[in-house]
Amino acid sequence: MIDDNINHEYIIRYLRDLLPVRSGLPREMELYAAEHDVPISQPETMKLLEVLIALGKIQTVLEVGTAIGYSAICMAQAGCNHVDTIEISPEAAKIARENFERAGLSKRIHLYEGDAKQVLARMRGSYDMIFIDAAKAQYHEFFPHCMRMLKIGGLLVSDNVLYKGMTATDELLQHRKITIVRRLRRYLDMLSSLPYLQTSVLPVGDGVALSVKCAEEPHENLS
Repeated sequence: MIDDNINHEYIIRYLRDLLPVRSGLPREMELYAAEHDVPISQPETMKLLEVLIALGKIQTVLEVGTAIGYSAICMAQAGCNHVDTIEISPEAAKIARENFERAGLSKRIHLYEGDAKQVLARMRGSYDMIFIDAAKAQYHEFFPHCMRMLKIGGLLVSDNVLYKGMTATDELLQHRKITIVRRLRRYLDMLSSLPYLQTSVLPVGDGVALSVKCAEEPHENLS
């Protein structure tokens, strides 16, 4: 996971040494993800989410990008009453459901299986926090649906927005990542300029954007 982190390795190691080592199923899932190259939230990012949940009294969460269910389980264990999560891969969804059952959280975590753009378009929920951690080039497509369902005063968390530093500088840009990086840059420009959002981009993990919805967005932004 260090390869996907934008900070110096000595900083990463120091910060991770400060975090308590997880036990039980979450630790087992971390080891499984490392062994099978499954993308899960980095330790610093996961701890940030847990702090935000505790600080903001967040009870309802929508997650875009389940993978094997690691972050959904951690968020539920951090105090969320309910987590809805979306996963496109049938194989990952099957593993995630098994993990939710093993964690005793099947009644508090609901998994929607399918393409996030299509699933989001059908959803009519209302959430205290929305965590986007799926296909980076599609964040701008997820955004209108997320805004529609995010409560006023709610928090949008967008992960991996600095994308190994490539979003911040062309010096690190890989040719095959140009489209993703360009879209992430436009996405961050949008988050930072919309008048109904307050956004801060943090150099945590692979880059995290925190956006508070301060008012309802104009109707035209939902199209």
